[in-house]
Order: sequence, then structure tokens, then C-alpha cells
Amino acid sequence: MNKYLVSILGPTAIGKTKLAIELAEKYSTEIISADSRQFYSELNIGAAKPSHEDLNKVKHHLINNKSVIDNYSIGEFEKDAIENIKKIHEKTDVAILVGGSGLYLDVINYGLDQIPKSDENIRNILNNDFKLKGLDHIQNELKKKDLISFKNIDLNNHRRIIRALEVTISSGKPYSSFLKKKNIKRNFKTIEIGLKDDRELIYNRINTRVDKMIKDGLVNEVNGLVQHKELNSLNTIGYKEIFNYLIGKSDLDNAINEIKKNTRRYAKRQMTWFNSNNNIIWFKANYKIEDIVKCIDDLISY
Repeated sequence: MNKYLVSILGPTAIGKTKLAIELAEKYSTEIISADSRQFYSELNIGAAKPSHEDLNKVKHHLINNKSVIDNYSIGEFEKDAIENIKKIHEKTDVAILVGGSGLYLDVINYGLDQIPKSDENIRNILNNDFKLKGLDHIQNELKKKDLISFKNIDLNNHRRIIRALEVTISSGKPYSSFLKKKNIKRNFKTIEIGLKDDRELIYNRINTRVDKMIKDGLVNEVNGLVQHKELNSLNTIGYKEIFNYLIGKSDLDNAINEIKKNTRRYAKRQMTWFNSNNNIIWFKANYKIEDIVKCIDDLISY
């Protein structure tokens, strides 16, 4: 009997969590998170985690499984996710994977090539270039050497840019070439369901979500993490902008506007990543659940 992994994906604030829970209830199964921020127990409001009510409705895996002080590589995530999928498949035929982090979804659906070790001297040179020449310089270097990574990476995160550059320079192959292997053999079949909408509607959803985060206490959450603000896990949208407000680099209105702007840019990068995948079956954000269930049922052969 075949086992299936149904991946729910799409840009931020599109409604992935709601759909994943609806499908998990329909198929009496469990959810694995592929959201690279929801792993961390300290990130709640800013990471848009499922509510306590939602977490109680359906069993979720890989949420709150790490602390921001932990290093958690994508290889470790792959191992943990595959192990959880295997356990779910021992009980039922369908498991649900959900997230907006394209790389984390792809590593489960398609696998991850072994990323080669990079030259520490190259890393030191790149770090020095960043200090002396700034973010624009290393962004431009990445654009020249690996356009795919440039289009998909968080361009405000200098550590990720440097990581991509050091691997590219050390190996002589683009960092992006190590990220998507299409021929890995999994013990399950994958079905990829995407949610999308008109750009203006997505942006409105983002603005509404950010306003709600502020109302729900994002500033207090971030204030409690100030001692860890240099950690890579906190160099992320919604946290870095509030850190700047808390240390007096901006006022609150500016910080909120920056969160909205950076989240809109992130959503655009997400769609660029997903649009390169022809296996995704797309539905509008105002989907009818019965249409998605029928689509999945038609693809499942019992």
C-alpha cells in the first residue's frame, strides 16, 4: 500500500496552517512543520505559530523543538522530519507537511545533496569584505556567482549570503546546485498543494497580520530576547526591526512599516521559488476544501 506526503505551501499569510489542519482532520493524520522559524520555542508571535487551540486540534511535529541558542542545520531538519513522517506512516497512509520555507520543503520532497566543506580562509576573506565594503558588495558578488541563490536568499542576512558565497567559491559550483536533487528515493509519494492569490490581496493579508502581531504583544516578545539579538536565528523579519526600535535606531511606526515591507519582499521571493516547481497544484486562497480533498483523493491509489 502506498504512503503519501501532502505538502501545503505558498507565500506567508496565505492560510497554509488552516488548510493543513483541515486536511489533517479529514485524513486523521498529523502535521510536520517545515517553517524554519517555528522550530524555536522562544519565537511565537513573530513566527506566526499555530494557536494553542490549533496545536491541540491536531498533533504537530517540529514546532518548539529547538531553542534560539541551538544550531539546527537543514541536514538535521531533514533527518528529524523523515523520522517523524515514518512514524506517522506506521499509523496512517497520509502525512501533512506545511510551511513557506521553500528550501525546507524541497529537502523533504526532493532531498539535499551533500554540501561540501568550504575553505575557512575564504570565509574569513568574505567576512572582512562585508565589514569593509558592506552588504551591497557581498550581495553583488552573490548575484554574479549564483543568480538562483541571489533571487531566493534573504538578502538582508549577511551570514546566509556569506555561506552561499563560501560554498560557491570553495567548490567551484553554485551553492544553489547543492540544494535541489530531483532523483532521491523516498518511501512515500509526494503531493504538493499550493495556495496563491493576487499580489495586492497577499500584501493586504501581510499588513493585517503584522498589525495583529503588534496588538498581540510582539514588542514584548522581542524585548525578552534582546540578550540574544546577535544570534542568527533572530536575524529574521519581525525581530530584527523591533530590535532596532528597542535600541533606539528607529521609532515604532517605522519598525512596523519595515516589517511589512520586508515581509512583502519575502513573499515575493517565496513565489519566485515555488514558481520554478512544476509539480505544485495551485488553488486560490479562498479555496473550497472539498475541491482540494477531491484533488488529493484522485491522486491517491489505495
